[in-house]
Amino acid sequence: MKASHFGVSILLVCTLAGCSQPTASPTGPAVNATSAAAASTLSLTDFANRTIPLQHIPQRIVALSNGDVDIIYALGGTVVGRPTSTGKAPVPAAEKVQTIGSTHEIDLEKIAFLQPDVVLGNAPLNEKDIPTIESIGAQMVLSSANSVADIQRQITLFGQMLQREDRASQLNDELKEHIQKLSTSAKAAAHPPRVLLVYGAPGTYMAALPNSLSGNILELAGGINIAADLPGLQNYPQYAQLNTERIVEADPDYVLIMTHGSGDEVKAGFLKEMQENQAWSSVSAVKHGRVDVLPSDLFGTNPGTRVTEALDLMHGLLYPNKAHE
Repeated sequence: MKASHFGVSILLVCTLAGCSQPTASPTGPAVNATSAAAASTLSLTDFANRTIPLQHIPQRIVALSNGDVDIIYALGGTVVGRPTSTGKAPVPAAEKVQTIGSTHEIDLEKIAFLQPDVVLGNAPLNEKDIPTIESIGAQMVLSSANSVADIQRQITLFGQMLQREDRASQLNDELKEHIQKLSTSAKAAAHPPRVLLVYGAPGTYMAALPNSLSGNILELAGGINIAADLPGLQNYPQYAQLNTERIVEADPDYVLIMTHGSGDEVKAGFLKEMQENQAWSSVSAVKHGRVDVLPSDLFGTNPGTRVTEALDLMHGLLYPNKAHE
C-alpha cells in the first residue's frame, strides 16, 4: 500500500528544495525533558511548530530523505528505514537498510513492518501523512532544508531527539567555522563570479534562487546568483522560469546544472536548447566552456552534514586558484 504522489515537475522541485515553502522559525526547534529516574518524557518542537511527545529516545528511526539519514549517523545514531534511490546510500553503514519510498511516495506497508518509533519527514510535504504514520504507532517529526542554516537546525533537532546535544553542537560549530573560512577567502576576490544555477530534467529547466538550498550554498561559497531578481514560481518560490533575455544581459561566468537524474542527459538537453538560441552564444560561460553538472548527491538533494563538501566543491569551481589553500 503506497501513499499517492505528486507529478514529475513538482517532484523535481521538491527533491532539491526539501519541499519546504514556509520560512523556518528563527528561534529553532525546542526540546524539553524531565530528569526523573523513572520513565522520562521527551518533548520536541519540529519545523512545523508541532509539539511531539516521546516516551523514550527513539531506537527505531525511519528517514524519508538522504540528508536526514546522513545527520542521524553523524550524530551516532542509526536508521531502520531509508529513502529509495537509484544511487548509493548516503552513508556506507546504511547501505543494507530497508528502503521505504521517499517524501514524495511513502511505502506504508514497509514502514509499518519496521515498527518505527519515529518517522522523519518533510515540512510541509509530509504533513498530510501524519495521521497515517500515527495510526501505525509512530510519531512523525518534520523538518526541511532550504538553506545551510536549516541544515544546522536539523542537526540541533535530531541531536535533541537522540539526546546527543553535545555532538550536535560540535557538528554545527565545525560547519560554522567552515563557512567563515570560505567567506574570508571569497571576500578577497575583486570580482566575484556571476553564476546561473539551473535545475531540472530534459525539457524542464528552472533557475534556482537565493532562497533555495543550492542558491544559499552558492552565495556562501562566494558566488553571485544572476537570477536573484527573477520572480519565483507561485507554488515554489525558491525557483524561477528561465528568462533568456535577462540571463544574456547578466552574462554569467558559469552555468551550473543540478539534477536528481542523469546529469549527462540533462546537460546534453540544456546544451541543445542553448545551441538552438543564438543569444546564448554571447554568454561568457558558454564561450569559455564553463557549463558543468554538479553532483546529484550534493546538489540534487539535501546533503546533510556533507553540505561542507558541497560548499568546498562550489568554492573550488568559482575560485580554482584558491581550491588548495
